Amino acid sequence: MYRVLVHRKFLGHWEQLVANVGLKAAQQFWDHVSRTPGESDPIASTCFLRGKAGKPQGEGWSRTVHYEISGAGRIDYQYSDSYKTSSDGDEHRVVAILTINYGSH
Repeated sequence: MYRVLVHRKFLGHWEQLVANVGLKAAQQFWDHVSRTPGESDPIASTCFLRGKAGKPQGEGWSRTVHYEISGAGRIDYQYSDSYKTSSDGDEHRVVAILTINYGSH
């Protein structure tokens, strides 16, 4: 089993996700975005959003990915394989969670 490391600023969001969808589904999402955010998940349904909703937030960012975490939740995120905090900074892989929705469609 993997240990999930969540920054203390976001610990409340993680706990809310686990409370709403369960630890197994939350861990599956974490594993997906930490390893293969641009690929389809073998268990959960994912797709790239079209139109304005899918527009990348900037250069180097993906279109918005819509991840169905369970019947009770959806998470929209974008990722960058070469994000820099400044022009001379180091490149990092980054996933930005845009929305988490626990309601029905």
